[in-house]
Amino acid sequence: MESQIHKIHQQLVRKEVTCVKLVQERLILLKSNTHATANSLLEEIALELAKKVDAKIDCGEKIGLLEGIPFGIKDVYMLQGTYTTASSNFLKRYRSPYTATAIQKLLDAGAIPLVKENCDSFGHGSSSENTIFGAVKNAINPDLVGGGSSGGSAVNVAKDLTVFSIGGDTGGSIRQPAGYNKVYGFKPTYGRISRFGLMAYASSTDCVGPIAKSIEDIRIVLNEISGKDIKDQTTYHSEKISKEAIDNVDEIKTVGYFKNFTETDAIDPQIKLDFYASIEKVKAKGMQVKALNFFEPDSLVSTYYTLAMAETASNLSRLDGTNYGNRIEGETLKDTYSITRSENFSEETKRRIVGGNQVLSQGFSDEIYLKGLNLRDQIAKNFENDFKEVDIIISPVTPNTPPQIGDSLKEPLAMYLSDAYTVGFSLGQLPTLTVPQGTQTGLQITAAKNNDELVFKFANFLKDIL
Repeated sequence: MESQIHKIHQQLVRKEVTCVKLVQERLILLKSNTHATANSLLEEIALELAKKVDAKIDCGEKIGLLEGIPFGIKDVYMLQGTYTTASSNFLKRYRSPYTATAIQKLLDAGAIPLVKENCDSFGHGSSSENTIFGAVKNAINPDLVGGGSSGGSAVNVAKDLTVFSIGGDTGGSIRQPAGYNKVYGFKPTYGRISRFGLMAYASSTDCVGPIAKSIEDIRIVLNEISGKDIKDQTTYHSEKISKEAIDNVDEIKTVGYFKNFTETDAIDPQIKLDFYASIEKVKAKGMQVKALNFFEPDSLVSTYYTLAMAETASNLSRLDGTNYGNRIEGETLKDTYSITRSENFSEETKRRIVGGNQVLSQGFSDEIYLKGLNLRDQIAKNFENDFKEVDIIISPVTPNTPPQIGDSLKEPLAMYLSDAYTVGFSLGQLPTLTVPQGTQTGLQITAAKNNDELVFKFANFLKDIL
């Protein structure tokens, strides 16, 4: 699909549409949508900003490429003065005291926030059903889940309710819902975009990233929100990715894939068939394709959830109703803490907190948590070796198609295993893009650390052959 950002920019510049009308039309669609994607609308802010864009155009002033472009925000990002609920009962009345760095950069560029988007509570889930606002419905088939945890963000983009959305990816939470709803979703190299103002789930793998309908729109947004931030010491300076640079795929000679992902009974037969068909089309264009050995998917899931649960138990320990959130009084202070956390956290969040505290506890941390850290190092080393042999790795996004709404809540283990193909790249902190081609839930394209540009090059190549 063509760039929606460029298209709308030209419409605004030529005065074919006013920014106020553009924003009003999207807000009307968001209000009437039946896919449970919106936690709160930012109507007042959006219309005020839209009027300023129109005034600027009327005065003959030049506007930036993102100026006046409506976008959505996953409801785990701070935007000063607005509700930031994390789709949880705990924070349902919490107002942001400041704005996240990535969101502020978009505001500075003139982009217009429309909506705080539904997601799994605190990012805990792979279906966007673990939310107080109701399950997000798939954009293509509303009987199916929207994917998670950035389900509302992906569905809004797929349904043209937002031009792009800012999601959050810890173990696949941008890439998987993007695949489920046939849009693009990008997890950059860890540290490329500041996490300041993003509610932490697992700090060592949390990434800010865009969801959009075209590679070009992903590139534009990524360039705007990337960069070093003194408020996040994991960030680093990164060069902008130019449109011209990603049109040339000549430097990509060898493509790898993990046969462990496909030589298993856990994968849907049609996804497997389509994936191998995509491999053959890549070969037909003269590229060498190499099968690689990797950790078994179950080992990746176990390692990821061991570390993610430990980190979320630590991160959510601050929520006890004293400084943040919905406090429920008990007879004693201890009762107050216990009741507040028991009543406000969802079942899935409590499951992850209990699991995290277990693996961090005395007698278990050496046997489980430290082993998980060691495995993460081995996974990262494995990737380093793989990228000495291949330029790009492609893989299915998910082993199966989107489940029916309700199924994931009945089988938490099945939900965890749905992340089998995404969590490894999170543990490796690698740039990975979901593209809506190749299989029913898309393909993932991954490059070595800090090689985000290479991912876009190959995505452009695939777009033309699949």
